[in-house]
Amino acid sequence: MKSAKNKTIDISVAQGKKYLNRCICIEEKTPLSKIINKTIIGDSIDVMQKLPHAFVDLLIVDPPYNLSKDFHGNKFNKKTADEYKKYTSKWISKVIPLLKNNASIYVCCDWISSLIIGPILEKNFNILNRITWQREKGRGSSKNWKNGMEDIWFATNGKSYTFNLEAVKIRRKVLAPYKQDGQPKDWEETSDGRFRNTCPSNFWDDISIPYWSMPENTAHPTQKPEKLIAKLILASSKPGDIVFDPFLGSGTTSVTAKKLKRKYVGIEQNPTYCIWAEKRLELAEKNPQIQGYSDGVFWERNTILRRKKL
Repeated sequence: MKSAKNKTIDISVAQGKKYLNRCICIEEKTPLSKIINKTIIGDSIDVMQKLPHAFVDLLIVDPPYNLSKDFHGNKFNKKTADEYKKYTSKWISKVIPLLKNNASIYVCCDWISSLIIGPILEKNFNILNRITWQREKGRGSSKNWKNGMEDIWFATNGKSYTFNLEAVKIRRKVLAPYKQDGQPKDWEETSDGRFRNTCPSNFWDDISIPYWSMPENTAHPTQKPEKLIAKLILASSKPGDIVFDPFLGSGTTSVTAKKLKRKYVGIEQNPTYCIWAEKRLELAEKNPQIQGYSDGVFWERNTILRRKKL
């Protein structure tokens, strides 16, 4: 029996038929109107060949890392480096025709798969940066350093692209407030303390991995936090833009896009995960809050506000 405070979404296919019925299958070339704000059940390689040309404003991809992993019955077996290169090149070749000329691309990876994915992205897109974000979870090792970081490659399809700096500034506590002519310089006094909104770097240490008491948490083994995806969406898209995720998992990209008033399209081959995604999309109707993001700024991890809990 789960604790009453345990909000983890772990619905079975038998329990979640109403959510599965909201998803769609694609058998032939399909117009954009049929896939907008939909979860598509199927293999991403196959489905992408049937999607409209040049409809994606923002691509967010969280492909299987090159690790043996059981995704609730769908197993991904670790490949040789050459096999993983071919796998990566294959899905990239299918996604390219779907991108607008000014589309932005973010691809998640660990340090091992990053070595393979990066050079392939460089051949096809304009790489602008590599983000590294800190996971506060992870197993230790007696013979190696604990792996507490993951990467996200940032690239664009062309030279023109969207980047909203003001939308992704981080609110940090001011430890040594400096004043000029008696007034705060580059910081503000609030009822919750002294803060400065700073430009984000490519190292993010303010992300919390979803855990059992968070409404966004599911039983997916590699779920990404909504706060992480929110940074990508706010930085590289505008309200009404289309965000596409061909490896949707438990739905974080679609859910976060919905909360931030973007349109979304996601592909996921596991019916169980499709159910979880649709359940989360339903919950987002009543609660559009994103943990760690409030009042238009991203707050440091574990920041406690007196007037509002994040």
